[in-house]
Amino acid sequence: MAIKLFDSELKVMGVLWREGDTTAKHISDVLKEETGWNMNTTYTLIKRCIQKGAIERSEPNFICHALISKETVQEAETNELIQKIYDGSADHLFAALLGKKQLSSEQIRRLKEIVDQWE
Repeated sequence: MAIKLFDSELKVMGVLWREGDTTAKHISDVLKEETGWNMNTTYTLIKRCIQKGAIERSEPNFICHALISKETVQEAETNELIQKIYDGSADHLFAALLGKKQLSSEQIRRLKEIVDQWE
């Protein structure tokens, strides 16, 4: 079962994914600058992530370590979106994405490479 993280918790995880293992204080400092959150808010979110098994805490200095990868979360969120909105059909999601956005020739080339790898 995938760990379900809320958007606010994903912001905490984003700092860890970008910067690697770091202190809770550093995460708080980064998110204060990025979102305006105070230290208590960030520490509460870190504790929630620890309870969910997404972050491991170690001493000294309340070092935080991500237990789940960004790719794992992206895959789970994408699968949930496909199930919820596109009736489990990845090709419907793909068609919707392509139909709503003008893609550059470079983006189209990369998408073709991805599709070719799956065939």
